[in-house]
Amino acid sequence: MPDEEWERFLRESVEGAADAPVEPSARAREVQARLRKDGGQPQGWRTYTPARRGRRTGWYVTGLVAAVALVLVALFPQWVVGWFGGDGGGESAGTPMAAESERPTAAPGAEQALRPTLDEPFRGSPAARWADGPDGITVPPARATGWMDAAQVERALRRSKEFMVAAGLDSGVLRGKRPERAIALLSPHQRDVREYLRAAFSSAPPTEETDPLLLFSRFRPDQADLVGDIVKMRGRLTYREGERGAVEVTADVTFVYPVTPAAGDGGADAEVIRTIVRREVVMSWDDPSKVVTEPDTMSLVSYSVDMTNGGCSGPTGYFVPPFGRADQQPADESRLDPYDRSEPVGTATGADGCATATRS
Repeated sequence: MPDEEWERFLRESVEGAADAPVEPSARAREVQARLRKDGGQPQGWRTYTPARRGRRTGWYVTGLVAAVALVLVALFPQWVVGWFGGDGGGESAGTPMAAESERPTAAPGAEQALRPTLDEPFRGSPAARWADGPDGITVPPARATGWMDAAQVERALRRSKEFMVAAGLDSGVLRGKRPERAIALLSPHQRDVREYLRAAFSSAPPTEETDPLLLFSRFRPDQADLVGDIVKMRGRLTYREGERGAVEVTADVTFVYPVTPAAGDGGADAEVIRTIVRREVVMSWDDPSKVVTEPDTMSLVSYSVDMTNGGCSGPTGYFVPPFGRADQQPADESRLDPYDRSEPVGTATGADGCATATRS
């Protein structure tokens, strides 16, 4: 009870409230008894009528709306981001996206169209909410599979992630150097892979079959500079028992590389393009008692790639961002939403994995 109400209660307890009922006199009681006997009371006679409980419809509606809002927030937290201005695509917009534990059922929602800048190279894209670098790859719990116990499976998963990071995130490799760390994880006894690596990093121009971009991310230092130190990544590892008891690990990872022209002045109007690459690599960690291999190396089962904003005019061994012509959409190229991870790699691209981005 508020202090003012308490003081008023104490005062009226002593002095009497101004509108408190007064004990009727003897004359009044006599009149009241006669009226009851006659079956009526004069119009306006003061009587006490219990107050009817009011219908609190407004409170019920408010409570219902609040309950529905709580349910919506729990089921669709991404809506709340949009309600409070979090859909602007800036790097601070919204909350980080939860790790990907399984293939999504649909593409991420549309973002507000904002031009990327040197300060905010991921704004205006779903990648603004993706994890930075290797944190974007989800590694599942390890369990005994094939010839490996749980601890060995955990090591195989860790090595598989290391390969994807060394092939797509190593700073030297991104600037055109040979991917030595990634190659060290490949079995030297796999003849077709040895031939691919020899041709991919020779002085001869690459073909679609020997293009190093099938497995490794590279930019020519004299053409493109990476913007900042962050590459956004999103993907996951899965595994199962493969042939001859091997542990077969599949990596499905999307890389988002913000780049700017190498000869640019670095001003506020500098052009920034996002080259977006999704790779699926299947790796077999073979049982050394059944397959000739080396410790901590794996065999490649398959590898495929989807690429946008990386050049589609023929293999050069490097990504070629379309600086100055990012808005041009060749009619004869495949079109792909590079942030849509709900479909398998290669679903909407040509034979070389190259496509025009429907959004970047």
